[in-house]
Amino acid sequence: MRREREGPGSGWLRGVGLGPGDPELVTVKAARLIGEADVIAYHSARHGRSIARTVAASYLREGQIEEPLIYPVTTETTDHPGGYQGAIDEFYESCARRLAAHLDAGRDVVVLCEGDPLFYGSYMHIHKRLAHRYPAEVVPGVTSVSAASAVLGRPLVEREETLTVLPGTLAPETLAARLAVADSAAVLKLGRTFPAVRDALESAGRLDEAWYVERATTDRQRIARFADVDPSEVPYFSVAVVPSRAGTPRRVGAPGTRQGADAGQGEDVAIVSGAAPVSGVAPVSAHTPSQNTDPGRAGAQAAVPVPGAGDGVDAGGGEVRPGHETGPLTAAGGAGLGRGEVVVVGLGPGGRYWLTPEAQDALASADELVGYGPYLDRVPPNPRQRRHASDNRVEAERAAHALELALAGARVAVVSSGDPGVFAMASALLEVASEERFAQVPVRVLPGVTAAQAVAARAGAPLGHDYCVISLSDRLKSWDVIAARVSAAARADLVLAIYNPASRARRWQVEAARDLLLEHRAPDTPVVIGRDVGGPSESVRVTTLDKLDAAEIDMRCLLLIGSSTTRHTTRNGHSTVYTPRRYPA
Repeated sequence: MRREREGPGSGWLRGVGLGPGDPELVTVKAARLIGEADVIAYHSARHGRSIARTVAASYLREGQIEEPLIYPVTTETTDHPGGYQGAIDEFYESCARRLAAHLDAGRDVVVLCEGDPLFYGSYMHIHKRLAHRYPAEVVPGVTSVSAASAVLGRPLVEREETLTVLPGTLAPETLAARLAVADSAAVLKLGRTFPAVRDALESAGRLDEAWYVERATTDRQRIARFADVDPSEVPYFSVAVVPSRAGTPRRVGAPGTRQGADAGQGEDVAIVSGAAPVSGVAPVSAHTPSQNTDPGRAGAQAAVPVPGAGDGVDAGGGEVRPGHETGPLTAAGGAGLGRGEVVVVGLGPGGRYWLTPEAQDALASADELVGYGPYLDRVPPNPRQRRHASDNRVEAERAAHALELALAGARVAVVSSGDPGVFAMASALLEVASEERFAQVPVRVLPGVTAAQAVAARAGAPLGHDYCVISLSDRLKSWDVIAARVSAAARADLVLAIYNPASRARRWQVEAARDLLLEHRAPDTPVVIGRDVGGPSESVRVTTLDKLDAAEIDMRCLLLIGSSTTRHTTRNGHSTVYTPRRYPA
């Protein structure tokens, strides 16, 4: 469910379901929203440990504000005048006020939720208090009931059967009455309620059908027949499942042999730890995250399964292992099943606030991300995607690789800092795309905020009149060409935005360009030096043309050289540079 933003300034509130515990069961949308959020909120008991945060850890990024929502009471007693309910109501009101302060400041807030946010979830209490005041969205997650059924390998309901979901906190007689008439059932919130739930199952005549699943899909998963479980070992995050009677596996093979979760009837069944099934337990292969992949790197390395070939098997029957790139892909972004495309995406100069919604959508929908390594690092990880990082001096090779992926059917996003059409990948890619073999590959270019625009905005408005953009790099053109263009711009009295002013091996061009400009500009012409604008080490300084020092300039800098009308003023103690819109007389 989603409510649109009603006015400027307020942030989005999102309740994001994380699923039952395996980080790889977090949905693609949930992972994206977690990585994009300004504020991450999560519930925990007073010990401070949060299961939700642990599941989402690989999708978080540096710089996010974290808001632990610590319950004042869980199973213990309270001296609150309103009792337990009064303490909890007061707690949720406090949580709502804390999150509302972030939303009022324009920050997007994600509340992490185990399972599904609106399925016995704590988030619903915040949603009811805030969703009518702010743009809000609920992102569903895999429930513990679905996970328990999956790891058991048993259908919950078939044909006209109905599923009854019950909280273990119900009175035992109520539980027994509902279990007695249920086709299939799941009982949640076990923990200290386990003995009462066991009694209810026995009273309803369903104990022999019931299975116990603890922490489904995680590396601490346990499966056993409910009747055999020690009540002292049962945590809150466990589920009782009474599967479909229609789904009871039939005898197959030689007489006397049985398969599935019923195979152990009449035999001793041990509790199963992890994902390895033992005798008498459903033959499932619940994934244990720690066994095969690092969820935090899933976006960079996870192989894309081939639909129809079975998970983990490629079209030729060979194994596809996480961390190994496969050949041409299929399906959504796969070979032969629909035409792929290349989208060249401008990330802006730094910081997610300068990433356009159009660019965000393109990045989220891509199957493959291609680009210079540091630029790819700015894109939040997505476990569905593969990343192809390369050096910053192989533009043509990078472009060809992206086009080859698209030719095989993939949706490819090629990332560039700033705007992709300004000294970046769009030109290189379109040049390679002009080759006959790529004639049918669609290519789109999505604009981004340029470094010149970002530095200018930080300084004021130095680009308020005519200006030109020049790169001092002589890797693709000679210094003679650069010098002629700098001199021409100076004679025309244009403001100059100078990209790539210096590198470790190339520093003299800054001084040479300064000397050329001084032939036409006054020594006190304002010069703005912007370094890593939008990044963690951002700095913006104003000097004059005659004092421009090459020793202070590196490849992460951009220079704005004023025209004869550019002004440097101080307002309320802050330096401001602007170029008037009026033409000189």
